[in-house]
Amino acid sequence: MPYSDDRSIVTCAADGQVRHAQILERDVNTKLLAKHHGRAHKLAIEPGSPYIFYTCGEDGLVQHIDLRTAAATELFTCRPLDDSRRGYMPFIHLNAIAIDPRNPNLFAVAGSDEYTRLYDIRKYKWNGSTDFGQPTDCFCPVHLIGDEQVGITGLAFSDQSELLVSYNDECIYLFTKDMGLGPNPVPSSPLSPHSEASEKGHSESSASSSAMEADEKSIPQVYKGHRNFETVKGVSFFGPRCEYVVSGSDCGRIFIWRKKGGELIRVIEADKHVVNCIESHPHTTVLASSGIETDIKIWTPKAEERAPLPENIEQCVQFKPKARPRGWMFRVASPEDLMLQLVSLQRRRSNLEENGENSSAGRELLELILSSFNADSDASSDDGEVASAPEDSCS
Repeated sequence: MPYSDDRSIVTCAADGQVRHAQILERDVNTKLLAKHHGRAHKLAIEPGSPYIFYTCGEDGLVQHIDLRTAAATELFTCRPLDDSRRGYMPFIHLNAIAIDPRNPNLFAVAGSDEYTRLYDIRKYKWNGSTDFGQPTDCFCPVHLIGDEQVGITGLAFSDQSELLVSYNDECIYLFTKDMGLGPNPVPSSPLSPHSEASEKGHSESSASSSAMEADEKSIPQVYKGHRNFETVKGVSFFGPRCEYVVSGSDCGRIFIWRKKGGELIRVIEADKHVVNCIESHPHTTVLASSGIETDIKIWTPKAEERAPLPENIEQCVQFKPKARPRGWMFRVASPEDLMLQLVSLQRRRSNLEENGENSSAGRELLELILSSFNADSDASSDDGEVASAPEDSCS
């Protein structure tokens, strides 16, 4: 935590626990502050505060924690913006949270759908009298609106309040404040259950309306060339004025782009398997990285000459792994979760068949069951082993 003489540390982990460690002269005391049901990938510290931070987890819960009281306040559970998805996705499995350094009242969260949601803590009533689950703004590239196969693994704010968003099996995008889609980018209205044409027309109208509104906004800067498919990867700015964008990759490298223009300028060998975490030093030009290996690497720009990019880097850019089924980003944590998903998908399948539509829900049921049985294998990627992956075209 800042201004703590490097003696106060907060952590979150795959067991869902949020803990506070105090480094004493001859000992370290740790205390459980809060807990998520499922993995907690990320926490965000309020800039300049030695006491306040936020956490998010795969249970969709966002918590506010103040070390002065050691109390965790459950702010809200993140829900899908599209009502039609709530049957099979009752909440968004969150992977990332970030606070705007220029305005610490604003924080963003993202996870298992295509939207990054921005919230203003000033709208929260600490007596719990209001519903704080409604975002103040949402961000998403136009072509990903309505794409149920993508999710978000990493977020970062620059010193200029620019928002960096890293998508799985996709690219990294840079948004400015004026690129927001508003608090409700997926408008919905009740439909007659007897009107197939009405339902289809509504769906097309909602999608086209949302897309038309998004088209009016500026197009975000794109950064590509890395591979974000196997694990939950962060993303970060780098440089004294956030001039660069950095990310890990499934091929075990660190990718560095120039923020303005998106040019890939550096690729660094950093892990034998996967690079997941990239963090820049708050005051100097130093990077820390970690991945599947058991060590943390520190990087400083000491090279006298600029290293060339790998000759076959374009093969990495062109690599396109096969699509994963919906829900790949999270595990079924309990039998109750599995039953809820099965019942919801079965109900959705029945409704579609009554309307005479071809449904993919049967296939999704099978994918869900198989993914739940393979959950332990998927989790091993976070615990020191990487799941079997396509052959690395950049090696």
